[in-house]
Amino acid sequence: MTHDHDLVLRPTAQQTEAALNPPAGRNGGDLVVETLQGLGATTVFGLPGQHALGMFDALRRSDLAYVGLRVENNAGFAADAYGRITGQVAPLLLSTGPGALTSLAALQEAAAASAPVLAISSQIPSAGLGGGRHGYLHELRDQKASFRDIVKSVHTVRTASQIPSAIAAAWESALSAPHGPVWVEIPQDVLLAGTALPVVTAMDATPHDLVPRPELTAVAAHLLQNAERPAIIAGGGVVRSDATGKLVALAEKLDAPVVTTFGGKGAFPWEHPLSMQSWLEDRHTTDFLEDADVLLVVGSGLGELSSNYHTFAPRGRVIQIEADLGKLESNHACLGIHADARIALSALLETVGAGAVSLASPGGPPPVSEGLRATGPSAAERVSALLAKVRERIAGQDLTLEQELLAAIREALPDDSPSFWDMTILAYWAWSAFDARHPNTMHSAQGAGGLGYGFPAALGAAAADRTKPVLAVSGDGGAMYSIAELATAKQYNLPVTWLIVDDGGYGILREYMTDTFGEATATELSRPDFVALAESFGVPAVRTTTESLREDLAKSLAQPGPSVVVLPALLRMFAPTHL
Repeated sequence: MTHDHDLVLRPTAQQTEAALNPPAGRNGGDLVVETLQGLGATTVFGLPGQHALGMFDALRRSDLAYVGLRVENNAGFAADAYGRITGQVAPLLLSTGPGALTSLAALQEAAAASAPVLAISSQIPSAGLGGGRHGYLHELRDQKASFRDIVKSVHTVRTASQIPSAIAAAWESALSAPHGPVWVEIPQDVLLAGTALPVVTAMDATPHDLVPRPELTAVAAHLLQNAERPAIIAGGGVVRSDATGKLVALAEKLDAPVVTTFGGKGAFPWEHPLSMQSWLEDRHTTDFLEDADVLLVVGSGLGELSSNYHTFAPRGRVIQIEADLGKLESNHACLGIHADARIALSALLETVGAGAVSLASPGGPPPVSEGLRATGPSAAERVSALLAKVRERIAGQDLTLEQELLAAIREALPDDSPSFWDMTILAYWAWSAFDARHPNTMHSAQGAGGLGYGFPAALGAAAADRTKPVLAVSGDGGAMYSIAELATAKQYNLPVTWLIVDDGGYGILREYMTDTFGEATATELSRPDFVALAESFGVPAVRTTTESLREDLAKSLAQPGPSVVVLPALLRMFAPTHL
């Protein structure tokens, strides 16, 4: 009896001939790049080192495009952005010890933001593994232990024949919901040793769908369609799973207001009548969400920022759809649905209003008739009233400059161009007040909160798509983390415009310390002439003003290749409401 899979697995005569006569001169590094190509990779990021040279030598025998950054952490940020923009795995090639460890902060951000980064690091020679102290260059007792608490999975290779399987398993892990960074390490001698193994061809590393349990979908649909005041919090999981259209359809079907988290910018249209936008650090929004009798949280763990610094205390029933099991019900008891956002929203769309669902709602509000929901202000009217309160609160704080700068950036930046924001005051404003007009176009380092993300991440996004300009926004303090990457931007002629807001120090820390202690310490910085520095790399730069920012930024974004715009400005944050 012949099965279909027997036919699929049986090699052709041509495949057999090629396998028996692999090309000469290949090594373990070739198995790495062949596997990446077989899995569909087209671009890799990284920085070479002595133990990793086998991988980098193999790149010249491959069709992979290589983008080399100047610091491993920045290479990790670039790979993070490439993964976010494309939704595909971003390979990151690193060396052992210091090179590997320098990437840790970037991998932490990738983990927090669920970016599919595949880090492949070299290791000391196989003879040195096992925890002994052999004195090899870059030696760590257990290198992978430094990464195990950060990445989704760790894969150690001992022989050349293990390389394709280990990388394929890591690839599948990175793309399984929730996406995230993974770690593979390969000893130096395994990468350098010649191999007679066949050339790696097509590989299969298809992730499994994470589907909701149908009984939970039924209960959630029952709660939502019988709610008097339903509301929705849309997080980054909606963007990553490309579920914006389904979210809009469900919100309109339920007539439910939607607020997006800072990681979920663009998950719901900013000017939609049901859009509460992103004003999560505002007590008016917190009150609105607390008043919902049924709150649907999609693709968010309701962490510190999304919960107005854990002051949010819902009074109604909460339904949470979350692919990360660690985030499910981690902050609030709820009906937890472990599922990919897109698949779960599709299931809800099919179930809500599909017919009478006669289910008990343990501990929840009694069913509400359509007539009762129709009494009082409409959902759109309630949203409009909320946004008016938010605007009134901000207007009372003399913060016109900050709002004008955001408006200027929005006008200058093409709607479909991605932007990457460092941890700086203008970015904190953008979290709440910037209109990301398309899904998956606004990104920041708010997951892990480390400095230096904006510019190298923008380079990674530009490497993914050179057809549109990319904007990076940094403060002068954060910019100093990434100055070396001006050389990268110039070398690869990447279309990134870097806006540096120069306030002479760590502006947000200055504000925090002054508010808390009465004065700031260690926040004032000596810094270079950023315009002259950029020009020394061959990157055109301009010093702008608050009045000419829109024009100067638009000009820089319109020209090919990299550019820098420097804005001297002292900005302030709006007053918090959680204290």
